[in-house]
Amino acid sequence: MNFPFYIAKRYLLTLSKNNAINIITGIASIGIIVGSLALFVVLSVFSGLRDFSLSFSNDFDPDLKVLPEKGKTILISDYQKKALQKVSGIKFYSTVVEEKALFTYKNKEQVAYIKGVDNQFGLVNKMDKSIFQGRWISSGTPQVVIGNGISQKLSLGLFDFDNAFEVFVPKPGKGTIDNPDEAFNKSEIIPIGIYAFNEEELDSKYVFTSLELAQELLQYKSNQVTGIEIKLDSLANEDKVITNLQSLFKNTIKVKTRMQQNDSLHKMLNTENTAIYLIFTLVIIMTLFTLAGAIIMMIIDKKHNLKTLENLGVSVNNLRKIFLFQGSLTTLIGGLIGISLGFILVLIQQEYKLIMITDSLAYPVKITIKNTLIVFATILILGFLASLIASSRVSKNLLND
Repeated sequence: MNFPFYIAKRYLLTLSKNNAINIITGIASIGIIVGSLALFVVLSVFSGLRDFSLSFSNDFDPDLKVLPEKGKTILISDYQKKALQKVSGIKFYSTVVEEKALFTYKNKEQVAYIKGVDNQFGLVNKMDKSIFQGRWISSGTPQVVIGNGISQKLSLGLFDFDNAFEVFVPKPGKGTIDNPDEAFNKSEIIPIGIYAFNEEELDSKYVFTSLELAQELLQYKSNQVTGIEIKLDSLANEDKVITNLQSLFKNTIKVKTRMQQNDSLHKMLNTENTAIYLIFTLVIIMTLFTLAGAIIMMIIDKKHNLKTLENLGVSVNNLRKIFLFQGSLTTLIGGLIGISLGFILVLIQQEYKLIMITDSLAYPVKITIKNTLIVFATILILGFLASLIASSRVSKNLLND
């Protein structure tokens, strides 16, 4: 057995005659346990909140979204439609038209996006889960499905045939507008369903209608769309599908993945996650100062023993390794205990929902291998550095004093 490691284990398992050293070492050990536990729990909570935040957009956003590289629309030929069905990895696709519009009802106004969708849209997106009142639209009709936020802002219910619900979109063209009444295309529409994602921005963003109505309002051709939304097979190679799409449309499009569609949200969540990690890492660093202090006090307390070991032929480098191993072992054991306790706490929250956000919603938590490795690596690296710095106090001058 490695001699410095053997001595380090003996020092770790044996109490010092100096009670102050035992107290400081105990405080350092408890600090490592609590620090690793807290970091693990906080990262698990944040992972849960992250998934909870993204769940709303994930139910709404497609796996891939095809958009024009230049301009606002894509012209899709019959050949390209047939070719899309044969692209390996594509399970379903839906053509959509999306544009900002003005909606009016009983002298109230609301700006939102009108989104025309074809009959394949329900296969690409999980909209059926979000309809809490009414039903989904039928193609080729003036029917619309509105967001819950829009419904509340306009005080708009379903199947109100006595009061007109109208949509206005600007007419395409150039030049000055002489008559405001001629500047817009308008249509009366009938709300037959209300969707809700429990996310204010999404609930106030869209009014869904048939693709034909949206194309008519915007004076688009029947093969002119603003995007193509795609659902992939579970085993699809995303990069390969994107390459095939670029080839099919001769690089006149850009393809956004689910993450890229929510780029700003992902950046915000990643920034918050990094900030939380750094804050709790700083707490652990401060705790490890206590460990370094305990090691230094032990070096001074064991100075005569170290001098004896040196006289027996043990090098100063190996004497340093004794305290390096001792500090590293203390960190390793404390980190494992802390992570284990954190694991148990997170499992208890998942199973019994002890902490609630609302009466019906438990605080979301999620255990991931990534978080476990991050906490374990952080504790080990910082503990090793603290032990290395403290063990460097062992020197010839110290032993000869």
